[in-house]
Amino acid sequence: MRVALFVTCLADQFLAEAGVAAVKLLRHLGVEVEFPPAQTCCGQPAYNAGYWNEARQMAAHTLGVFEDAEYVVLPSGSCTAMVRSFYPELYRDMPRKFSKAEALSRKTYELAEFIVKVLGVSTLGLGLEGQRIAYHHGCHALRELGIKDEPLTLLANAGASLVPWEAALECCGFGGLFSVKLPEVSLSMADRKLSTLPEVDVLTSADGGCLLHLSGRIAHRRLNVAVKPLASVLWEAAQKTPEVDAHAG
Repeated sequence: MRVALFVTCLADQFLAEAGVAAVKLLRHLGVEVEFPPAQTCCGQPAYNAGYWNEARQMAAHTLGVFEDAEYVVLPSGSCTAMVRSFYPELYRDMPRKFSKAEALSRKTYELAEFIVKVLGVSTLGLGLEGQRIAYHHGCHALRELGIKDEPLTLLANAGASLVPWEAALECCGFGGLFSVKLPEVSLSMADRKLSTLPEVDVLTSADGGCLLHLSGRIAHRRLNVAVKPLASVLWEAAQKTPEVDAHAG
């Protein structure tokens, strides 16, 4: 099985460990991973700002880059939603491009979703034993793609203690351009969410924008919690397997 990794802008510029971890994890699971070097931004900022013509230009480029991929996997819920949900919308009145957008949509997956739904893997290892983890459900992954149980299953089966969090499903306030246009509201939403955060070792999410936003507020409030991309946490989970432990004993 071959996968083309769409690493996303935020992973490329701010969360490189997420891209590296995604590649290591997929290869560990027996998947051949390619990285098309011509990939660029998916076009979501332009789309959200209402610049649909500019978003179409970026989408057209992405359609060409990943046209021949067997699967496209992203360590990001929001960018996955852009490709899978909104690319077809961009080309609704353009039959030829719409067909290509639909084809790409059908083979595009967020990382945890791909591992569980396509690879059929629900247990990566036991590398998270003893860790108390809070999971933030990014809006795009949860509401646009319906991804909820897949990351939780992988984390729990790796030995993590998923600590109940009353605001786990709430928006963090980032919202891309929303956080730029309405920073006071955006920060208040993040602070409200973090005010309910239980005592945990790690806060993780499949959405890099959310993690950047929340980690900034965590640093500002001097909270003692590590913030890690989901891809990095899942790769950590795979580092300890029952087979290795049994042999070592």
